[in-house]
Amino acid sequence: MSVHCKLSSILGGKRIKMAELVRMTGVSSATVNAMYHDRVKKIDYSVLNRICKALNCSVGELIIYVPDEE
Repeated sequence: MSVHCKLSSILGGKRIKMAELVRMTGVSSATVNAMYHDRVKKIDYSVLNRICKALNCSVGELIIYVPDEE
């Protein structure tokens, strides 16, 4: 089982820089950086809410589940 954050793809598609997302959401730059590089271990619901609202996307578009190959 593997869960991945697609923030880098979404920001790239919308041509939004990480610094701009930080300003838009008030989420710390360390959190945005960890999500962007898919190194985040846990995410607070309020952070997900602010990012999804700013990017006009769903949680399912931002966070994806990839099952293990058997």
